[in-house]
Amino acid sequence: MADNLTPEQRSYCMSRIKGKDTGLELRVRSELHRKGLRFRKHVKDLPGKPDIVFRRARVAIFVDGDFWHGYLFPSWEDKVSDFWKAKISKTRERDAENHRRLSEMGWAVIRLWQHELEEDFEGCIERIVSKVKNAV
Repeated sequence: MADNLTPEQRSYCMSRIKGKDTGLELRVRSELHRKGLRFRKHVKDLPGKPDIVFRRARVAIFVDGDFWHGYLFPSWEDKVSDFWKAKISKTRERDAENHRRLSEMGWAVIRLWQHELEEDFEGCIERIVSKVKNAV
């Protein structure tokens, strides 16, 4: 399918897409705060700038969109243009590298996918709470 926008229009549209403080992130953070957990967000000195960080427990949380981070990407990559194949592949490689680096630094990494949060929000929150409370 051809893009019906000019490159300038597409660039503008893409620039409006939020990279942090997304609706899902805000919802997760609000629930964790409601449960009495305190955390930092978008910590710049950790690989990948995790969305939510529990320093004392050494737990890093990433809240990832299914499309942008390529959930099950090999099963649908043939349905997107070469541009998106390259962009999503690079994102997946960067995510894996950040996960590896955090693990080597002794951090537990929890990656919450958009569809997981939509299907079982409470279960996802409980995963975080359990990991944080067992680590402290």
